[in-house]
Amino acid sequence: MQTIDAATVNALLDESSLVTALDDAFRAGAVTPVRHHHSIPMDTDGAATDATLLLMPAWDAQVPPRHIGVKTITVHPDNPSASLPSVQGVYLLLDGPTGTPRALIDGPALTARRTAAASALAARYLARADAQHLVMIGTGRLAPELIKAHSAERPISRVSVWGRSRDRAAAIAEDLADQSFAVTVCEDLEAGICTADIVSCATTASTPVFDGAWLRSGTHVDLVGGFRPDMREADDTTIGRARIFVDTRAGATAEAGDIVQPIKAGVLGSDGIAADLFDLCRGDHPGRRSNNEITLFKSVGTAIEDLAAAELLIERVAS
Repeated sequence: MQTIDAATVNALLDESSLVTALDDAFRAGAVTPVRHHHSIPMDTDGAATDATLLLMPAWDAQVPPRHIGVKTITVHPDNPSASLPSVQGVYLLLDGPTGTPRALIDGPALTARRTAAASALAARYLARADAQHLVMIGTGRLAPELIKAHSAERPISRVSVWGRSRDRAAAIAEDLADQSFAVTVCEDLEAGICTADIVSCATTASTPVFDGAWLRSGTHVDLVGGFRPDMREADDTTIGRARIFVDTRAGATAEAGDIVQPIKAGVLGSDGIAADLFDLCRGDHPGRRSNNEITLFKSVGTAIEDLAAAELLIERVAS
């Protein structure tokens, strides 16, 4: 069994190839049992934020499957205060016909790459073809991954990074200084969103981080951060103005606060989700219908993405 570290994941999984691999995977389908989602208490007096344990299995839909995979991930929101990543874990890839372990892969690196690629895949169908200005809200690990992934799908020439820490936003801009697009710190979020073609959010916010009235016609909104029903990045104004798309209906309607809360409040009807990635990749929904509509993609993650990324990675390691 091979052990594949984060450096190898990052070196071998380029954005364009991974987006295409995910496109193929959603078109073909896979078996993805409901993931285990457990809250782990961290402090009896509530001083520390509870952690989350995620177990995500998947295997190819063919019989027998080519591969079986399972990701074990923990999310410890308080880790950054101790200079540790919030997301930790591993991905185990098994041979489908025999169950023989093939690879143990760095979980956070694989998760970051496939999460950003899923957003870029949605943008392939939902963002305007001429989208040039990306506003990135959030300065965590996913931010640079999302910036690079969106830029692989659309002709991004300008990126504005906004976060609660200006220093962290500036660090991202500095780290991406060698890219083909200009990256600057967004000093005024309203002004940035008013001129954005794509707004991508990757935060741990429990309340909306921007006003939907700021969005101009034709903007694509990419919501990545909220993975629990009590987390929220977009307000009801945004939900009401946008055509809504998700990675999977089952995941979004059970786990995503940006979908669950508006449905409960009656802001989003039961038929308010236009399509998921399966529909888009299979051509069952056209995606963006005009240059003027506002589109919104909400992801919570699905095991099919991890499996597709792991399969592409093992192929490249072997070649």
